[in-house]
Amino acid sequence: MLNIGVLASHGGSNMQAIIDRIEAGELEACIVMVISNNSGSGALERARRHGLPWRHLSSRTHPDRDALDAAIRDALREAGAQLVILAGYMRPIGPKTLAAFSGRILNIHPALLPDFGGAGMYGIAPHIAVLQAGARESGATVHLVTAEYDTGPVLRQKRVPVLPGDTPETLQQRVLAVEHTLYSDVIADIIAGRITIEGLEGTGGAEGR
Repeated sequence: MLNIGVLASHGGSNMQAIIDRIEAGELEACIVMVISNNSGSGALERARRHGLPWRHLSSRTHPDRDALDAAIRDALREAGAQLVILAGYMRPIGPKTLAAFSGRILNIHPALLPDFGGAGMYGIAPHIAVLQAGARESGATVHLVTAEYDTGPVLRQKRVPVLPGDTPETLQQRVLAVEHTLYSDVIADIIAGRITIEGLEGTGGAEGR
């Protein structure tokens, strides 16, 4: 059983897709902590609805940045998180949390990296950039999180064609649907050992049986 911690800021739809697969018995995993910097986020509401442990940790609860970073790290550690996933988390990950979970923090980006990533590339922005560039395809990317936005090693990508007449909004919706399957598939591959994450050896095999 893989213990997962989640960081989310808003609706948490990617987290919900993972919850659904866990509850369907398709992922041998458990979400042990949901942390949001937004006390009114949909992600925290989803956590409460499914009986998952949750915390609101933000500059409101911890005005000092280092103290907030330590609180996030400690909450994840105390919950027993082995893998941390970002599900629309809109704050940078602090150095203490990065060090504690080095190589074990995942993010899903709503475009193909490295071409459409970096600071400011969130929400509708990457889809606008894809259309403005005249790209023929977009997609979603799951990558490891490092100190610099969207530069960590890519684990998996899934491509989506850009269709004639696409708007940023229509492209965003098609990419989001891909995100919901890709993120869970990557976690399944980690559990099965098809993707190797340093420090998670010994958790795999379940999905390959």
